[in-house]
Amino acid sequence: MDFLQKVLSFLPQLIGAAPVVIQLSLGAMALALVLGLLIALARISRFRVLQVIALIYVEILRGTPLLVQLVYIFFVLPAIGIDIQPLPAGILGLGLNYAAYLSEVFRSSILSVEHGQTEAALSLGYTPTKALWRVVLPQSMVVSLGPIGNYFIAMVKDTALTSVIAVTEILKQANIINSETFETTAVYTAAALLYLAISLPLSRIVHGIERTARSRG
Repeated sequence: MDFLQKVLSFLPQLIGAAPVVIQLSLGAMALALVLGLLIALARISRFRVLQVIALIYVEILRGTPLLVQLVYIFFVLPAIGIDIQPLPAGILGLGLNYAAYLSEVFRSSILSVEHGQTEAALSLGYTPTKALWRVVLPQSMVVSLGPIGNYFIAMVKDTALTSVIAVTEILKQANIINSETFETTAVYTAAALLYLAISLPLSRIVHGIERTARSRG
């Protein structure tokens, strides 16, 4: 009972850091969605140069740890005159990393749309670009909703990595509390429970949105 009371006593301080997690997640996901779609379109374009650039980006970002990328953005870029504050650095690092993964989600979902859909749009007088944006992309988005939602949930948990670049999110706040109280087990149990309390409802919401989109599609 004493242990449970300790865990509960730390929750209010940790909850105070939750808005930072929300800022990180929403900002980074917005960046990842836009950049990921652009990369996917570059991968399937007819221009070889764009395909190569996009492929190199995806391979580098997926082939190196997110933690290393965050450290590089925050600690290495200032050496060449690019100084980014902790929160924007966290958003940038998460966004760039997840854009590489989401680009593959977008690319595969676009390619999953039957080619006949494009041919039908072209026969109606659509240009290839208009057919892509009006016919192919809306259908591909329905397919990609589930994976996007799952990546968003993963991103929420990965915000913990930004603690290494001085972003005061839940894990960083837990580290601060632990350094003051030395109640290691209780503090990090409280942090784990808070992440769980955020992730589980998000998971249910994502599944609900996916089911609704598929039923309407």
